[in-house]
Amino acid sequence: MASLKELKGRINSVKSTQKITKAKQMVAAAKLRKAQAAAEAARPYAERLASVMGSLASRITVSESSPKLLAGTGSDQRHLLVVVNTDKGLCGGLNSNIVKAAVAKAKKLIAEGKKVEFFLVGKKGRAPIRRNFPDAIAGNFDTSDVRQPGYEEAEKIAAELVTMYEAGKFDVAHLVYATFKSALAQDPTEQQIMPVPTPEAAPSASGGAVVEYEPDEEAILAELLPRYLKTQLFGALLEISASEQGASMTAMDNATRNAGELIQKLTIQYNRSRQAAITTELVEIIAGAEAL
Repeated sequence: MASLKELKGRINSVKSTQKITKAKQMVAAAKLRKAQAAAEAARPYAERLASVMGSLASRITVSESSPKLLAGTGSDQRHLLVVVNTDKGLCGGLNSNIVKAAVAKAKKLIAEGKKVEFFLVGKKGRAPIRRNFPDAIAGNFDTSDVRQPGYEEAEKIAAELVTMYEAGKFDVAHLVYATFKSALAQDPTEQQIMPVPTPEAAPSASGGAVVEYEPDEEAILAELLPRYLKTQLFGALLEISASEQGASMTAMDNATRNAGELIQKLTIQYNRSRQAAITTELVEIIAGAEAL
C-alpha cells in the first residue's frame, strides 16, 4: 500500500494536471467561437461558387481543349489523397479518425487496382500514414510555422498540387479532412478536388431565364477552376481549425472531470490510510500504558 506521503504527492500532482487541462479547455472554448464563425462564414461562398461552376459546365462540352482541371488527364489510375490534419495534439480522436478515413479510402482504391499516394497537410497525421504506406508519401505541407493557416496557405498548397498535376504525377486528387458539426462531432469528409467535379447546375431562381456570360463559359471556367480549388482547400483548413478547437475543448473537459474523480478516490484512500495509521498509534500507546 502506498504511504501517506506518496498519496499526498499523487493528489497534488493530479491537482496540478487538472489546473492545466481546465486552462486548456477555457482557451479552446475561447478560440472555438472565432474558428467556428470563420468556418461557417466560408461555406455559403463555396456552395455558391460550386453552383456557378455547375451552371457554366452544363453549357459547354468537355473536350481535350477544355481546361485540364476540368477535363482531367484521360485516366484515373493514379490517385492522390490530400489529408488535412492538425499540428497539435490533445484533441481527442480527431486526427486518428481522419487518418482512418484516409486509410480506408486508400485501401478501397488499391483493391480496385489503382495506385495511391498521399500529400500530407499538418503534422499529426504523418506518422500513422507513414507506418501504413511508407513508400506512398508524395509530399507534405508544413503549417506549424503559422499561427492560423489561412487563404495564403491554401494558395501555396493549391500551387503545389497544380504543379504535380501538370507534371503528370497523379490523375485524381481527393481531399480528406474533418467537417465541423459541433464541439462533440467532427465528421471525416472525403471529396474529389482534381479534376474539379462538375456539379449539376442549380435551378434558376428567375423561372428558367437564360443567362448570358461575357466572356464565354470556357474563359470564365479557366479563371474559376483554380479559384474553386483554393476555396476548397481554404475551407478544409478552416474546418480543421474549428474541429481542432471543438475536439480539444471536449477532450480537456473530459480530462478535467476524470482528474476530479481521481482526486476524490485518492483523497478517500488517503483519509483511510491516515485513519488506520492514527488507530495503530493509539493502540500502541494504549498497549504501552497497560504494560506499565
